[in-house]
Amino acid sequence: MKVVQFTVPVAKGESVVVQEDILPYFYNYLHRHVEAQITLIIKGEGTLIAGNYTQPFKAGEVYVIGANQPHIFKGDAIYFENIKTKNIHAIHVYFNYDNTLSHLSNVPELEAMAKFISLTPNSLQLSPDYEKQAAIIIKKIAKSTGFDRLVNFMNLLHLFSDTAKNWKSLSTGFSKYTFTDSEGIRMNNVYQYTIENYSENITLSKISSIAHITKHAFCKYFKKHTRKTYFCFLNEVRINEACKKIIKGNFDSIASIAYATGFNNAISFNRVFKKTTGMSPTDYIKEYKFKEEHVQAPYHQ
Repeated sequence: MKVVQFTVPVAKGESVVVQEDILPYFYNYLHRHVEAQITLIIKGEGTLIAGNYTQPFKAGEVYVIGANQPHIFKGDAIYFENIKTKNIHAIHVYFNYDNTLSHLSNVPELEAMAKFISLTPNSLQLSPDYEKQAAIIIKKIAKSTGFDRLVNFMNLLHLFSDTAKNWKSLSTGFSKYTFTDSEGIRMNNVYQYTIENYSENITLSKISSIAHITKHAFCKYFKKHTRKTYFCFLNEVRINEACKKIIKGNFDSIASIAYATGFNNAISFNRVFKKTTGMSPTDYIKEYKFKEEHVQAPYHQ
């Protein structure tokens, strides 16, 4: 599985590049590129890994991925069952601040935009309160070209920098991503295997064999690149999947969620769930039902 350096197809004479994906599944490799990326998820869901951060993603959400940050929007397994169906739809907006937009800081009226970009070396998620507004502008960016596209992009940055509040940081404070190509391939294999097999009993022997190194070397390697243990990461993936089951209503009981996501018992599941999300599974279910009753559904095309 080759990872790492993804080349954005840059159109000649354009500072802002758009890629619209209407495909069976999301790009299925951990990758990075020199451009920063703004992504609108119109259709599809799965797990987002950005650097060493992991969380579920779903339709309607908007993300800002920092330049050179390894990331993957990993679709759920169902998207690989019928690859003839257009299961996902996303719009990605790419821009290289250093090469083409650094002049923003020299224009007083655009200073807030420049400051916003400078503060996003990692990744962010837009608050749901502003998703509909952002989606409208992102679709305008996708449909326009040349100067009109640049103007629409500036409008999006204005929304992000002057209007939007309560951004969610997708960072655990570790921002040095110095993967070589071989390390990127190894980490991609580890991530892919974990996301696809989280419900199984993944032993240290098994995951270190996926990385093709010894158990001791794997523990040091994984912690060096993520500042967390592998089993901490595995638990985050499992809790992300549990959250998705709760959101879908796809469960009979809390215990059934625990067993379906790889935990041996409900007690350990409850403990890890609260540590990861800040609330118990019962409170999470109540919180989500409350939001469902009081918040409009996210934007869809």
